[in-house]
Amino acid sequence: MESITIGVLTISDTCSKDKTQDKSGPKLRDLVHESFANARVKENIVPDDKELIQGQLRRWIDDEDLRVILTTGGTGFAPRDVTPEATKPLLDKECPQLSLVITLESLKKTRFAALSRGLCGIAGNTLILNFPGSVKAVTECFETVRDLLPHALHLIGDEVSLVRKTHAEVQGSAPNRHICPHKTGAGTDSDRNSPFPMLPVQEVLSLIFGTVKRTNLDHLWQLNSPVNIPPFRASIKDGYAMKSTGFSGSKRVLGCIAAGDAPNSSPLAEDECFKINTGAPLPLEADCVVQVEDTKLLQRDKHGKESLVDIMVEPQAGLDVRPVGHDLSIKDRIFPGPDPSPVVVKSLLASVGSRMTVPKPRVAIVSTGSELLSPRDQPVLGKIYDSNTTMLVELLLYFGFDCMHTSVLSDSFEQTKESLSDLFEVVDFVICSGGVSMGDKDFVKPVLEELQFELHCGRVNMKPGKPLTFASRQNKYFFGLPGNPVSAFVTFHLFALPAIRWAAGWDRHQCTLAVVNVKLLNDISLDGRPEFVRASVISKSGELYASVNGDQISSRLQSIVGADVLVHLPARTSNPDRHLAKAGEVFPASVLRYDFISKYE
Repeated sequence: MESITIGVLTISDTCSKDKTQDKSGPKLRDLVHESFANARVKENIVPDDKELIQGQLRRWIDDEDLRVILTTGGTGFAPRDVTPEATKPLLDKECPQLSLVITLESLKKTRFAALSRGLCGIAGNTLILNFPGSVKAVTECFETVRDLLPHALHLIGDEVSLVRKTHAEVQGSAPNRHICPHKTGAGTDSDRNSPFPMLPVQEVLSLIFGTVKRTNLDHLWQLNSPVNIPPFRASIKDGYAMKSTGFSGSKRVLGCIAAGDAPNSSPLAEDECFKINTGAPLPLEADCVVQVEDTKLLQRDKHGKESLVDIMVEPQAGLDVRPVGHDLSIKDRIFPGPDPSPVVVKSLLASVGSRMTVPKPRVAIVSTGSELLSPRDQPVLGKIYDSNTTMLVELLLYFGFDCMHTSVLSDSFEQTKESLSDLFEVVDFVICSGGVSMGDKDFVKPVLEELQFELHCGRVNMKPGKPLTFASRQNKYFFGLPGNPVSAFVTFHLFALPAIRWAAGWDRHQCTLAVVNVKLLNDISLDGRPEFVRASVISKSGELYASVNGDQISSRLQSIVGADVLVHLPARTSNPDRHLAKAGEVFPASVLRYDFISKYE
């Protein structure tokens, strides 16, 4: 679809007072960005007030660039639910069949959909759709109308050629007929479609965060320091410690104080000083330090030690001195705010002499496949080397987590069952690659069911990584990554890593990879599924550009070489302008590494 602006209007008394309570508005925004590459989203929140709702709707209807308005909230039976009443007087045409298809699809999920009164209609050149207020409802409603929106806008805009093309495709005269990627079946000999629905990426992440138990680290953030830092008055510079009342000029050097020495209690006259190193404790009678650069050596004694220096600036009380407790005082909070990064936690605890340890999730890495060889083995005809175990272990270490156990399993139901059963006795997470697709030897999902795990996800609408599996049993979690190395690489970053971080006590917004916007340097053909493309990043005059790393086939591990980001590309649709992501277009990209800019120009 061409460049388009979509308005997302949250209607809620609660959210208008506290924007952090709004979940459905941001969800709609993310769904729009995932579905329409060139979409811009305007957002606002208004209370359940008819006049305020109409005022915002009118402003957006008058905006010529804004083609669609999605409202969320205020469609129910409560006295304050007035969204339909606010919307209806503004419509030039109602679209009852669009409302009907939303209702029919929603009723398949829950009978409570019958209690929603949302309207759909056209005001000028703007399509307005009323959605309910929950995240689940807006997701289902948006997915129902997503593929209809481009054609609806072509009709509203009287774009005849595009309308005729869509009609031709629907009637079967155009090539590349669409096959629904969400098709499910029984997975039997007579119906070989997977029984697992193909879920959107964001929905899978929501399932993960809603299932995995997060470690509560509140006790850690409440800890008070048992010591002062520094525990003594410390010199900030290499220089000379003296009394500030002694003025500038020549001074006798009484000795040298190094870091680690005890505070010197010797008497100190105004014309005397001690040479002092950075971090060393000030003499008890000194109150300032003059840095070496502001002095001149006048004399050494017979042993070669400094005995007389010229102080070329006026001493000032407190100059270059860190007072006791300057960095951290006794009973101050050790952590000014939550930050579960192991570097932060371990460093700050060490700085106050604490031996407390913060437990991390216990993780095991498993690879499946009778064809796999250890990298230490000699080549065998018909077998391949196992790279996934090494890659996943290194990724865990890179992100600050440990691997407790690794194993490689043959394609055997009984061995897989026994090994997973044993592993879950000692670990919290098993990250397994392979065995989760539709092959005769893919036993992982049946084994999980046998072990009484709940399978939350068996397929994801993405490329690479469609067969991703996520399952849980009490506080034990299983991630089945596809066996192709690149698929395992991508799904680890997008799903397994956020889950482990969440379990370790990280805040939700910190769990997923950071996202930046990048401009494409290459044209890329879009796939029928949303795709996460490995690319290197080049910085040109402060703008970030992404260069795709060669062939993106999921078996080609070389595509991770130099991969700085995963570029989020939308799925191809029947519209001619949605077959290609063009050079120069801007897309979001997940950052894979800390040093994620490969080149500066």
